[in-house]
Amino acid sequence: MKYLNIFLFTATAFCACAQNNKVVATQHPSEAQLKNYSVATFAAGCFWHEEALFESVKGVKEAVSGYAGGKTSNPTYESLETGETGHAETVNVYYDPKAVSYETLLKVFFAGQDPTQVNGQGPDRGTQYRSIAFYRTDAEKAMIENEMKSIAGNYKKPIATQVIPFTKFWEAESYHQNYIEHNPDNSYVQYVSIPEIKSFEKEYPQLVKPDHVF
Repeated sequence: MKYLNIFLFTATAFCACAQNNKVVATQHPSEAQLKNYSVATFAAGCFWHEEALFESVKGVKEAVSGYAGGKTSNPTYESLETGETGHAETVNVYYDPKAVSYETLLKVFFAGQDPTQVNGQGPDRGTQYRSIAFYRTDAEKAMIENEMKSIAGNYKKPIATQVIPFTKFWEAESYHQNYIEHNPDNSYVQYVSIPEIKSFEKEYPQLVKPDHVF
């Protein structure tokens, strides 16, 4: 369970996405259309703002929230929150490799988190929030390892991101998909998710879609 405690503001909230600004609805591709794109899979804490983060990047067509990294079949959000499934909150990122490279997606992945935090991100704690870069090919594994080496000097602590082969992605329940877009009034995202995404966009404006609005 995700908790948020802020000075002069105390709230208990599930990982949810919200903001004070208007959220602009976007046109999402169908499952059939997604088959035309490459896919990358990452876990870096709350999948609701990871989904929104990647969808803000040029060349990314869609990000889908789900579960991966464990051995339990048919995980649910409730079972995941026990920390006993072995799975982590994960996103499948569908992208056009002609418009954005896998290496660039890796930069987005690491920039949107603290990769030195073990079993958690920010206020979210537990193995279900651990950092994982899933690879489908030896080339992807090599790119992940090279990126980790290149950024290691930026941190005082060792990078805790796991590098493991992709096996199975379990799509999360429908109410988790495009959560920021559909639920713009949750305190967790107002104070955690949206600031993190805006921070990324400020640091890497060249990667952000020109029509992307938060």
